[in-house]
Amino acid sequence: MEQVQLRPDERIDQLYRNHIQIIQSDAVFSFSLDAVMLAHFANVKRSAKAQIVDLCAGNGAVGLFLSQKTHGQITEVEIQSRLCDMAERSVQLNQLEQQVRVVHADLNDSLHYFAKESVDAVTVNPPYFPVKVTSKKNPNPYLAIARHELKTNLTQVVTTASDLLKTGGKLFMVHRPDRLPEILAELQAHRLAPKEIQFVYPRADQDANMVLIAARKDGQSSGLKVRPAVVVYAGETYTPFVQELLYGSK
Repeated sequence: MEQVQLRPDERIDQLYRNHIQIIQSDAVFSFSLDAVMLAHFANVKRSAKAQIVDLCAGNGAVGLFLSQKTHGQITEVEIQSRLCDMAERSVQLNQLEQQVRVVHADLNDSLHYFAKESVDAVTVNPPYFPVKVTSKKNPNPYLAIARHELKTNLTQVVTTASDLLKTGGKLFMVHRPDRLPEILAELQAHRLAPKEIQFVYPRADQDANMVLIAARKDGQSSGLKVRPAVVVYAGETYTPFVQELLYGSK
C-alpha cells in the first residue's frame, strides 16, 4: 500500500474481506453497509475489456470493492470535489490507478466522458430521500447531498444509467424499499428490465430497510427473481453472512 496525505479529520479504514483501504471522514462521508452490499450484489464481467461506471460514487467505496471482482476499467463519478479527492487518494492508497479513475462531474454530464450505450455495467448508491418542503435535511452539506435528492433524483439516475449502458448491459442499484414501486416504474420507462431483487433486513423481526435491484438494458420483461433475504444482525452481533462479507472467513 502507498502512503497518502490525510487531512486532520480523516482516517483509513479497511474492508478486511478483500484488504481494500479507504479514506473516511465522519465530518464529510463514510461508507456504510449499503456500499458493501451493492458491491457484493453486482455481477460484473471479469474481462479486462469491461467498462464499469459507479455513479454517485461518494468516497469511492463501491468502485474500490468492485476492483476485486473484475479486471475491467472502473470509473467513479462524483459531484462533490472533496469526496472525489478522498476517492482519488484511496485509489492511490490501494495502487489501483491503472484500473480505477475518479471523475469530478455531475452524473447528468456522464456522456461527456463515455460514448452513449458503451458501458457494460453501472452501479449506483444514489441519494435515497426526495426533497420536500417538510423534509428534514442533514445540516452537514456533504451528508445532505449524499442522502437527499438535492443535486440529482431517481429519474436522472435511471436516465443516465440507461444512456450509458449498451444493450444487454446491467444496472445494479441499492435503495430504500419504500420507493420500490417508483424505482420499478422508472426502470421500465427507460428500457431497463428488472431481473433481480434482494431485500436486506436489520433484524429478522423488522421490516426491510434496504433493497438491491439488478436490471438489464432492453431485457425481456419476464423473469424477475427475488434472491434470499439478508438479515444483518442476530441480537447485537452480525449474522454469519454479514460477518463474512465484512471480515472474510476465519
